[in-house]
Formats: sequence, C-alpha cells, structure tokens
Amino acid sequence: MSGRPLALAAAAAALAIAVLCGSQLASGRPAAGAARCPTFPKNNQWNLAVDKLPVASDSGALVSSIGADKPVHADFGSGTYGGGPIGIPYKNVSPHQHKVHVSFQYSDESDKGPYPIPRNVSIEGGRNSSGDRHAILVDRTHCRLYELYALYPTGGGGWRAGSGAIWNLRSNHLRPKTWTSADAAGLPIFPGLARWAEARHGAIHHALRFTVPETRKAFIYPARHQAGDTNDPSVPAMGQRFRLKASFDISGFPKQSRIVLTALKKYGMIVADNGSSWFISGAPSPGWNNDDLHQLGRVTGRDFEAVDTSSLPKG
Repeated sequence: MSGRPLALAAAAAALAIAVLCGSQLASGRPAAGAARCPTFPKNNQWNLAVDKLPVASDSGALVSSIGADKPVHADFGSGTYGGGPIGIPYKNVSPHQHKVHVSFQYSDESDKGPYPIPRNVSIEGGRNSSGDRHAILVDRTHCRLYELYALYPTGGGGWRAGSGAIWNLRSNHLRPKTWTSADAAGLPIFPGLARWAEARHGAIHHALRFTVPETRKAFIYPARHQAGDTNDPSVPAMGQRFRLKASFDISGFPKQSRIVLTALKKYGMIVADNGSSWFISGAPSPGWNNDDLHQLGRVTGRDFEAVDTSSLPKG
C-alpha cells in the first residue's frame, strides 16, 4: 500500500490546524499554545479575591468623595460611540509582528521598546480620537504585554506617545516606584478590563479598573504613581481598592450585569485614573449587550466599600 494517502491526510490535518489557529488569533481568541500564557500569576494583586478582607476604616469618607449617589457606568460595550469603539480595545499580535521604536513625551518613565505596533492597531476612541488614545498589544507567544498612552502616528510610518510600558505576563514585577505606565496609577490596563472573552464563559476572575473624579497625592500598592492635587485623606489614592457590598442583591440584574457585579463582589475594583465617578473599564466587543450593561446604573457609590488590602502579599 502506498504511503501517499497517509501523507496527504497528515498534510490536510496540519492545514486544518493552521487554519484553526489563524482564525482564533484573528477573532481575538488565543491559539492552542497560548493557554500557557496567563494574565499575570494567580497570586498577582489583580487576580486575588478581596471578599473576605476587612473594610477600610475610612471607607465612608472615600465613597463620599467619589460620589455616594453617583451611578456605576460600564465604560465599554458593543458598537461605536462618537466614531470609535466603546471601551479600551486590545489586539493580539503575532510573535513575528515587526517592532518599531516610539518617541515618548515622558521618556524618563517609559520602556524604550521597541513595540509591535501593526498598521491597523486599535486605538481607544478610534484612529481620529483626541482622548486618551490607549493602545494595548498582547504577544501571547512570548507572554508580553505592550501598553501605550496617547499614541499617534507620525510621518514616515513612525509613532509617538505620551508614555509606554512593557509587562511580562508571567511575572509580578512592578514599575519602578513613582513611575507612570500607560495608566496614571503606573499599573497595567489589560488585566483590569472587563473582557468579553471571559464573560462569555460566565465569569470574570479578576479585579476591574475604574476611574474617580479626584485622587490624592499618594498611591497604594500595587500602584506606583500618583496624579493628584490634594493631600485630603478623604480622597482615594491611586491603587485604592473597592468592592461591591456582599449584602447587595444582584439577583434582579440581567446576565451580563450580574457577571460584572459578581466580580465586583469577589475581586473588587482598583482606582487607576482620574475621570468620571465609578466608570468601570472594559474592552469593546460585539458580544456585549449595551441595554444589559446599562442596568449597572442601578448601582450607586453607597453600594460599595473601600477594602483594607494591607494583608495581601506584595511582590
């Protein structure tokens, strides 16, 4: 019997696997080997539950400063708003993506790179936006996370940005103390996003990123940078963690909102930037239901409490 049919079958199988992996990368899902690349270790601060930790002694004052009557807002969803995607997009990049050097405004607190920026890079708010213009790139083969703030193209195919940071997704290594990142708190953005790739399976297993109107001149571990104008102790510091109160009844919320609220009870959320009160960050996806997420507005600041995270492991 000739070996040719077996060889053809093997080739066909290999082609099918290649096509499958390619489609997974194109759709934003990790390919088979990427399962070994975590979004930081299990004992990373983003991945630690805080539902059993004590309430911070100044919780009431901190909640009041953010806005006890202010509603929660899902700053992510499906479709577009103002011409751009709703949320902070991220893009899985090939390990063979050409890397380029970026000119930074805050070069003394930015990682030099180079950065694997594709020509079709997704930018927060869209390519014509004038906002924070975050860009997040994930190389799941080498387990590297690249994040940029205020990314703009320059002449000749180059790029400039406000700041940039590169993270090893297998490590708990932090930025140098007092350094910014692509985020005001000096934290990575990607691990704090509500991502449809997780929610579609029914749960989010990490803390979320959120913004507050004002922060004080301080930061709490694991944050590394402050961006405040006051020393008022009733104002939260960068890195301050909050959680949804265990007593808050989420049974009447639609499915996607319940997934977010469940994560907020167990893992909480971390102050990462100055902005609107109780705005929770996420990545855009056609899988999100905007009407469902809009129901999060039924939750207000008084339904949260600040958490005393001093007992969590550091490093």
